[in-house]
Amino acid sequence: MSIKQSFAWWSFAQAPQQVPDLLRQAATIGYQGVDFLPRDRRQEAYDVGLELTVIDGQECVEVGFSDRANHRALADEVRRNLEIAIADGVLNLAVASGNWSGPPHDGISICAEGLAPLAAEAEAAEVGLVLEPLNTKVDHAGHECDSTAWAAAVIEQVGSPALRMLYDMYHMQIMEGNLIHTIREKFPLIGHVHVAGVPGRAELDDRQEVNWRAIAAALREHDYPGYVTHEFIPQGDPVAALRQAFEVFARPAVEAARR
Repeated sequence: MSIKQSFAWWSFAQAPQQVPDLLRQAATIGYQGVDFLPRDRRQEAYDVGLELTVIDGQECVEVGFSDRANHRALADEVRRNLEIAIADGVLNLAVASGNWSGPPHDGISICAEGLAPLAAEAEAAEVGLVLEPLNTKVDHAGHECDSTAWAAAVIEQVGSPALRMLYDMYHMQIMEGNLIHTIREKFPLIGHVHVAGVPGRAELDDRQEVNWRAIAAALREHDYPGYVTHEFIPQGDPVAALRQAFEVFARPAVEAARR
């Protein structure tokens, strides 16, 4: 099976080299989608045949659903973005637990309580919600959902097929590693995948610590139907980086080893 691939607009927008027709060039390579594309660029994506794979359901990941005080405002924000997703043909909205620095609390149940009604609405609209665990060691100190187990517990409590995990392997390699085991153990809960080199959110090359061809093989083993999104910040030519990353997930590991 082939793995559908996309790339994150925000990370390529931070690249030292900018490519005006990056969407067209990505589509030419074989990419089928793009994450987090601003609304004023979406017609360009449609024109070259790229799906809108993920947009933000909430703007700020620090203010999230594990604090009941945020639920009303966040629900309004997610509903507004759900309407945009419906209108623009977006597949998924990304949601977050937010940070927590207060006394011990049942953040999982509180997060599930806030997301459950929104998951029901998203399910009716045939749009996904994806909850992303983030790393607290390097990038997001204080974020409550910082493990796959935490995200999985929320998803299982909500019990809607619309709510699944955005399994960001950059973040989870930093926090817990064990990526292939997690794919196998949590596969039914995974709705979307992000990848980037560790350390440094770099390209998927031999200067970082994850064997991405083995990751691709594990996803193929389970006939993963969703997207793998490249969310690294290219330090050189963005098009060359897109092409190299695409080939990592496009070619089976055995075939690659023979070349």
